[in-house]
Amino acid sequence: MSTPYKGKGRCFGEYRCPQCNRGWMSANSWANYGQECTQCKINVMPHKQRPLVKPDGLDKSDPNKRHPQELCQKCKALGRYCRGTFY
Repeated sequence: MSTPYKGKGRCFGEYRCPQCNRGWMSANSWANYGQECTQCKINVMPHKQRPLVKPDGLDKSDPNKRHPQELCQKCKALGRYCRGTFY
């Protein structure tokens, strides 16, 4: 599946599960990778992505918040934490 963002680095993504309609945002979004819905356990592709820039409004993320690697398709593909990489 394809995603709106085509860059090589991380970006900010917005997700909405097609089964339960749960929505979430992530500063650990990648081109052509999804994240697992915590309720439905299905992989969900982002419906909106944009470059990581200084946050304003609702885009604020907590750098101390744990990244749920078990839900991240990129982490699963790499076999390790995705945030330590740019590609």
